[in-house]
Amino acid sequence: MINILITDDHPILRKGLRQLLEDDKHKRFGFIDEAVNGSELIEKLISFDFNIVLLDISLPGRNGLELLSDIRKIKPDIPVLMLSTYSEDQYAIRALKLGASGYLTKATAAEELIAAVVKVAGGSRYITASLAEKITYNFFDEPAKPLHGELSVRELEVTILLASGNTMSNIAKELSLSPNTISKYRERILAKLKLITTSDIIRYAINEGLV
Repeated sequence: MINILITDDHPILRKGLRQLLEDDKHKRFGFIDEAVNGSELIEKLISFDFNIVLLDISLPGRNGLELLSDIRKIKPDIPVLMLSTYSEDQYAIRALKLGASGYLTKATAAEELIAAVVKVAGGSRYITASLAEKITYNFFDEPAKPLHGELSVRELEVTILLASGNTMSNIAKELSLSPNTISKYRERILAKLKLITTSDIIRYAINEGLV
């Protein structure tokens, strides 16, 4: 039986995922637990032997990609399947480089999600056809690294949220950070992308396919 820890700060999504897994007709899933943030994730990883972690990127406090390194230290052998609202173009390759065993968007069909969980829990990676193509392109063509490749995980997240039309206060609330902290991230983003205004960030993100 596969024991699963679902980590997401949205209760409706957690409950939906849990129900989907519990309804598996092959009854392959055993104990299924939930965590709402990084602290709870780490606490539960220490207290129970899970076979796989389903991990969202956008979490209050430390985000999912930042938590990957913590998971590797505590349970180096446990596979992590990223399940995010963000497209593969935005985070998938970065997630794999940081140690994730797979990456799916939350728009993924139920059958594919279950197949991915089973495969990753069994010790394999789960790579979609579209992501495999992107990886091949990056490996063989060695494209010039875009400016946003220099952004930290959090800076990239703030960039995407800004480009999606969110205000600074909304972003602060979404990420459970202070408006002053978000303002500092914005300044770093402008400097790294060699831009001047928030409108420039929005245009850059659109042109680079980040939103």
